Amino acid sequence: MAVKFQYNKTSLNNLNKQLKMRQNALPTLQNKESALRLEVRKAKDRSEKLIEELDAAMKKYDYLAALWNEFDPGLIAITDVDLATVKVAGVKCPELKDIRYEIRPFNAFVKPAWYIDGVKILKELSRLGIESEVYLKKREILDWQRRKTTQKVNLYEKVQIPGYQEAIRKIKRYMEDEDNLSKASSKIVKGRHAEEEEMEEAGI
Repeated sequence: MAVKFQYNKTSLNNLNKQLKMRQNALPTLQNKESALRLEVRKAKDRSEKLIEELDAAMKKYDYLAALWNEFDPGLIAITDVDLATVKVAGVKCPELKDIRYEIRPFNAFVKPAWYIDGVKILKELSRLGIESEVYLKKREILDWQRRKTTQKVNLYEKVQIPGYQEAIRKIKRYMEDEDNLSKASSKIVKGRHAEEEEMEEAGI
């Protein structure tokens, strides 16, 4: 990174402040990156587990396949999915709170006896499907934030911190050289004055 600076004390102080700020922020960013990486994995695992549970539930109810033709699909409908916002490793994520259903009244004496079980089964399957989708979304959000954090860690670690350190070295070297030249010049001037004084005293 090309750091803009001037060869003076003010610029040196500013660069030192910028460097210190990044060096202090780096461990926090690294911790955040690790926490996000872990949360991404947890959200992914949970989503996959829910999909497995959904598949297992679908297989479990395979024996009802022929009966579903008799089932009235308009009997149950999802009216609302209640989501909350929670903070995970400092990132806002969705969390499933509740699923609201509308169940149309039906005559249990006229309809097949398994209709009540059918409603329960559909509730269970829809909950597993919706919850797995929420965890997928959570994973996407967390992974996006993790990538952003990783980019910032890399920027600080590999570009900005070395850039500021190099600029500080250059300014210090320049200032030391200036100081040495100044001392050398001062010695030369003093030496000349001493020579002149000696010549004056000698009457030359």
